[in-house]
Amino acid sequence: MKPEITPLAPGLYLVATPIGNARDITLRALDILASADVIAAEDTRTARKLMSIHGISVGKRPLIAYHDHSGAAGRSGILKLLTAGKSIAYVSEAGTPLVADPGFALARDAGVAGHMITTAPGASAALAALSLSGLPSDRFLFAGFAPTGKGARLTWLQELCALPATLIIYESPKRIDKLLTDLCEVAGKDRKGAICREITKKFEEVLRGPIGELHDIVASRTMKGEIVLVLEQDRSQTSDETMEAALAKAMTTMTLKDAVSSVSEAYNLARRKVYQAALEMEK
Repeated sequence: MKPEITPLAPGLYLVATPIGNARDITLRALDILASADVIAAEDTRTARKLMSIHGISVGKRPLIAYHDHSGAAGRSGILKLLTAGKSIAYVSEAGTPLVADPGFALARDAGVAGHMITTAPGASAALAALSLSGLPSDRFLFAGFAPTGKGARLTWLQELCALPATLIIYESPKRIDKLLTDLCEVAGKDRKGAICREITKKFEEVLRGPIGELHDIVASRTMKGEIVLVLEQDRSQTSDETMEAALAKAMTTMTLKDAVSSVSEAYNLARRKVYQAALEMEK
C-alpha cells in the first residue's frame, strides 16, 4: 500500500533511512518522503532508489543534494526554501541524519533561524551494534571514526578507553586491523569487544570476544563491508560514583541482594564492597 500523501507543516524533517535492509524504514518516514515539498539527500541516487522500492514517486518535486561538500552555499539554498514555507525531508545515505553523517550545520542553522525541526527516528548502525554486542548498554559513548594517523589514533584511544562507558566506534574494513592493534596496546588484549559487520544485510556477522582474539581473527582474513566496533568499558577503573549510580538504579526494581549481585557482576567488583555501599545507601 502506497503512503497517503497529506500536506506537511513547513519545516525540516530529519528522516532516518535503512542501513541495509530496505524494509527497515518506518511508516512515518515513508509518509514524510511522500508528502514533503522538497527532498534533500546526502546521495540523491540512493534516496531515489529507496523511494522507488517503496512505491514513492519524486515526481516534479525538487530532489537536491546536501552532503559534506555542500557548505554554506548549500545550506543557504535550503534555508531559503524553509523561509518560503516549504517542508523539506533530509535523508542521509543510510541511517540517522547527523550521526556520523552530514546535517549538523543544516539543522543548527535552521534552528537558529527559527524554523521548525523534527525527526522521524529509525535505523542507526551505532545502536544496532550496541544491541548485538552483548556488552553493557546502561552507559555508552558514540565516538565516530578513529583518526587515520597512528599517533593521533593512539592519543584518541587513550582518552576514550579511560571513560566509564561502553564505546562505539566506526571503522573501515581497510583500517580495522590497525585499530585493533592499537587497542591491544592501549586497552589490553583481554578487554572485551564486538565487531559488528554488514548489520541487517545478507552477510551480517558479529564477532565477540577479547580484543586480542578479535585482532587475530581480523588479521587472518579479508574484512569487507561496514564495520562497527563496540568496546567494553575498563571495569578495573570503575569509580565509586558509577557503582553507586548503578546500585541506585538496580535497587529500584530489585532486592538488595539481587542488586548487589547484578552490579558486582556487571562491573567486575568485589561483592563485599558493593554490599557495603548498598547498606549505606539503604540507610
